[in-house]
Amino acid sequence: MNDKKKTMNNDTNGSLVKGSAWMTAGSIFSRILGAIYIIPWNAWMGTAAVALAANALYAKGYNIYSEFLIISTAGIPGAISKQISHYNALNEYSAGNKLFKQGLKLMIGLGIIFAGVMFFGTKYLAKIFAGGDMTTIPVLKSLSFAVLIIPILSITRGYFQGYGQMAPSAISQIIEQIARVFYMLLATYLIMQVQHGNYVNAVTQSTFAAFVGAIISLALLGYYLIRQLPKLRHLSRNSNNEVNINNKKLLLEIFQQAIPFIIMGSGIVMYQTFDQSTFNLMMNKVGSYSKTTLDQMYALFGFNSNKLIMIVVSLAVAVSEAAIPLLSQAHAKNDKENIKKEISKIFQLFSFVMIPASIGMYGVARSLWTTFYVYNSIGIKMLQFSSILSIILGLFTILGAILQGLYKNKLAIRQLLIGLAVKVVVQYPMIVLFKEFGPLVATFLGMTVSSMLMLQTLIKEFEINPTQTLTNVGKIIIYSLEMLLVVFLIDLVIYKFTGNVGRIVGLIILLIEAGIGGYIYSYLTLKSHLADKILGYSMDRFRRLLRIK
Repeated sequence: MNDKKKTMNNDTNGSLVKGSAWMTAGSIFSRILGAIYIIPWNAWMGTAAVALAANALYAKGYNIYSEFLIISTAGIPGAISKQISHYNALNEYSAGNKLFKQGLKLMIGLGIIFAGVMFFGTKYLAKIFAGGDMTTIPVLKSLSFAVLIIPILSITRGYFQGYGQMAPSAISQIIEQIARVFYMLLATYLIMQVQHGNYVNAVTQSTFAAFVGAIISLALLGYYLIRQLPKLRHLSRNSNNEVNINNKKLLLEIFQQAIPFIIMGSGIVMYQTFDQSTFNLMMNKVGSYSKTTLDQMYALFGFNSNKLIMIVVSLAVAVSEAAIPLLSQAHAKNDKENIKKEISKIFQLFSFVMIPASIGMYGVARSLWTTFYVYNSIGIKMLQFSSILSIILGLFTILGAILQGLYKNKLAIRQLLIGLAVKVVVQYPMIVLFKEFGPLVATFLGMTVSSMLMLQTLIKEFEINPTQTLTNVGKIIIYSLEMLLVVFLIDLVIYKFTGNVGRIVGLIILLIEAGIGGYIYSYLTLKSHLADKILGYSMDRFRRLLRIK
């Protein structure tokens, strides 16, 4: 019996690591590609001032679009994934399939409704959420087409994830980004370099690329689904069929699970939307700035820094997406001991990747910023602060996912809203104290409050002993700081001789610093066998490769 239980635990751990690996690979590739395109995209815009204006416009449009996307999908893909996993654990595959079909119909309807609202209501959206910036109107209209398709795409990904199949979701995500970036770069080059057109038109076509990528990605998922139909039908025919669910009950169940996903999924976007709605107004209360200056300031943290740190935050999102079905399975079986172990594994896996990645980004901020943008001392400082902020953003993301996976939705929502209230209250005082850094400081405070409340809930509700987890996390922090110290010394020596550099030299320095930093962290975690403990696999092969005894 113990051997069987041990095997099941190993299988679960392997599923989490494998699922996380797929989701991380897809998410990170998408984020990196979504950041790399900035280099030619900004260069083709022309001057640094035009590039910052384009970045600000892109960010304003995308933040509103993100909120619409979250509402239009209504959290249903995540809810579907969670419930399908729940039914599959009970051998009720046919119930999960019925749930998916009803959800698909709902997604089509919601996509049409919210795409229409976004397309025809752009003037009002620009006034309310973009500080009255009317240049966002064509951008929002172009993004409304993606709102039509992405709900269907998202729920199909949720269906695969409910079966523990992360590969189709990850691969479709990669293909979506490749198609999107290809279209936006081609369109931008033709508009700005060939036709010598306006940057607003270039941004509009760049945002329309979201629709292009979504269509191609949806076609790929359709191919995967058709290939697996025989297997899915076999599982459905051999279900227990002990759960009787009518359509009305199915829809009610979907919405009960979906509403928390809407609110929790909107968490980070709520903070960003609040920033772009209030930044100009609050900054003008503490000083006198032109719209151009304010747009440039906003672009530094609202687009430029945010674009880079979201590469790191996507690590947390990837882990959390893999975590929800596994936690739902343990919850369905009322396996409290396994729930404790899963929470500990998820948190340690998150820390193992997120903390060194964020601290590493802090260390290479100067060369990283120079590689993607032009040298800007304020921008570099913003990126360094944002790098530390990304740990809290990632922590919030994964804690929210854990609470949702354990059906603690009301608590998660309440704790999110408390943190958001803190953000709203301290925003203006932080802007008074820290000027353009104020919104980042306010976000840090708000997210920290929410995250601490969520941690407290998990420890109390599930009687978790955090001693071993905190011991391993402490080692991760120490190893990350040792890595940071070395990277800082290298950075100091190199820039003492080179001074401020251009993009190509900045890239070379970045590769040197990141390579040495990555090696140091890998060496320390392999030498101490911490990697083995957290990942659940023997790392002897890597120790031999790096000649570590």
